[in-house]
Amino acid sequence: MGFGIYGRVIPVIKTSMFQSPGSIALQIGPLAIHWYGIVIGVGIVLCYLYILSELRRRGLTEKPIDDMAFWLVLSGIIGARLYYVAFSWEYFSVYPMEILKIWKGGLAIHGALIAGAITYAIYMWNKKLSWKGYLDIMLPGILLAQGIGRWGNFFNNEAFGTPTSLPWKLFIPEQFRPSQYIDSSYFHPTFLYESLWDIAGFILLAVLSRKWFPKGAGINAKIPNGSIMALYFIWYSFGRFFIESLRTDSLYLGPLRIAQLMSATLFCMGIFLLVFRRPSKSKQ
Repeated sequence: MGFGIYGRVIPVIKTSMFQSPGSIALQIGPLAIHWYGIVIGVGIVLCYLYILSELRRRGLTEKPIDDMAFWLVLSGIIGARLYYVAFSWEYFSVYPMEILKIWKGGLAIHGALIAGAITYAIYMWNKKLSWKGYLDIMLPGILLAQGIGRWGNFFNNEAFGTPTSLPWKLFIPEQFRPSQYIDSSYFHPTFLYESLWDIAGFILLAVLSRKWFPKGAGINAKIPNGSIMALYFIWYSFGRFFIESLRTDSLYLGPLRIAQLMSATLFCMGIFLLVFRRPSKSKQ
C-alpha cells in the first residue's frame, strides 16, 4: 500500500514543482493576485523578520530598520524595474505601458541593490551610524529574500536556462520559449539553481554572524565591520556569474552579459573588502 501511495503522489509533486501552474494565484473579478507578487512579498517579510531578530540578539534598537524599511523596499523595486527597462529599451520604447506591469516579471536584482544602496547611504550618512555594521546585519536576510524571490520566476515561466534532459529539467510552455528553442520543451531551472545557492548562502552568513557577533555584541565585535558584507558580495556574485551563463534571457551590453559584468565587479569588491577591512568604531 505504501508503494502505491508513493507511486501516485511523487508524479504530482514532480509536476507541480517543475511545471508552473500559472502566474495568477487568485482572481476576484477584475482583480488578479499574482504569484510573483506573493513570492516577493513573502521574501521581504522573512528578510525583515530575520533582521529584527538579529538586532534584538545583538541588543540594538530596531528604529533604524523600521525607519528605512519602507523606503528600501520602494527604492529597491523601482531601481530593479528601471534597471531592467534601461537595458531592454528596444522593447519598452515600443510598448511603454508595459513598464508599469511589474507583475509580469522584469525586476533586476542588481538594480535593486544599487537603488537600495543609495537610499541606505543617505539614511546612514544623516544619522551618522555604522553603515558597514548594519549591512552585516541586513545582508543575510536580503540573500534569503533573493532566494525566495527567485520562485516568482518559476510562476512566470521566465529566467530559465538552455535546453536540458537532466532529471530536474523544467517544462516551459511553447509561448514562453525563445524562438531559437521553440522545439525544445525542457530547460535548466536556473531560478532553482540560484534559489538554492542564495538560501545556502543565507545559512552560511547567518551562522557566521552568530559566531562572530555573540549575543549583546552590538555593532562592534572582534572582527572588523564589513566582513559579512564582503562575504555576501563574494558568495552571491560567484554563483550568479556561472548560473547566468546558462540563462536564455540575459540583459546585454554589447557582447557582454550585464549580470556577469556586475557579478565580476562585486566579487572583486568583496575580495578587496575582505583583505583590506579595518575595525570600525561607530555610533550604534
